[in-house]
Amino acid sequence: MDNRNIQYFMAVYEHLHFTKAAESLGISQPTLSQQIRILEAELGTPLFDRIGKKVAVTEAGRLLRLYGMKMLQAERDAKSAIKELLSGNRGTVRLAVLPSDLDFQLVPLFIQFNSTYPDIQLQAISTIQVQEEVLSHRVDFGIGLQCSSDRRLIQIPLGSEPYYLFVHPSSELAGRKFVTLQQLERHSLVMYPRGFLGRDLVDEVCRDEGLSLTTVMETSSATSLLQLVSAGVGATIQPKGLLSQSPERTDIVSIPITGPTPMRHLELMYCADRFIGSSQQQLTNWLIEFFQQRYGGQLR
Repeated sequence: MDNRNIQYFMAVYEHLHFTKAAESLGISQPTLSQQIRILEAELGTPLFDRIGKKVAVTEAGRLLRLYGMKMLQAERDAKSAIKELLSGNRGTVRLAVLPSDLDFQLVPLFIQFNSTYPDIQLQAISTIQVQEEVLSHRVDFGIGLQCSSDRRLIQIPLGSEPYYLFVHPSSELAGRKFVTLQQLERHSLVMYPRGFLGRDLVDEVCRDEGLSLTTVMETSSATSLLQLVSAGVGATIQPKGLLSQSPERTDIVSIPITGPTPMRHLELMYCADRFIGSSQQQLTNWLIEFFQQRYGGQLR
């Protein structure tokens, strides 16, 4: 079983369509079908059920995907290690980041990384499914909300950050030194939709207090939420540091929340069994230092 056939298998698994999978691989559909049959013969069991034009994954196929991802990652790690040995600072670093942190926090760090490692390609991916991206080996590292301990991962706490209320300067709340969640229960809010990490975190604290917040508009973009606040449509509850890159803004006022306060706890994560090159290690060190400075060294 070689990695080329594993790549073919993974393409069919992803598309569940032999023609589309063949097109993505740049080979003919008959060639792909033949290679999958060879792989199935080698394993002694079907990997896909062909039902008319439909393709379904068998239990053996699901099992092969699990180990196939590890095989392909091991190959990438070996190539990365050898390339680094031969050429020093080359290659690609893939990083999954929560959307708001990517948009508002980390660009200066990326500029610094590019200045030090101009031959390293940094791919920063915006996603709320950070842990899934890391475990599926689609990225090398992830920065996301702290999750339960997982032996498959190296998990490094980065710090904790409270949520603040952001309001328009004309709001009746703008002059307050702090607010409580109870005071926001009848206030118009613009928030992420339910199911988004930031919204669910806020809602969980509210439920514990027997509260229910009212939204007049919901959007999946932090940039859009700030624009709505700036336009006076409503207030929003977001991490304190969301405005840290533009402290001179006068169109939005940030107010601490006292009493039960939503908090987010961030961590850096990567797979425990993967190769970490020197440039990747440098980025890891910078990320840890960046968040320690941002949160005053308060790690959780």
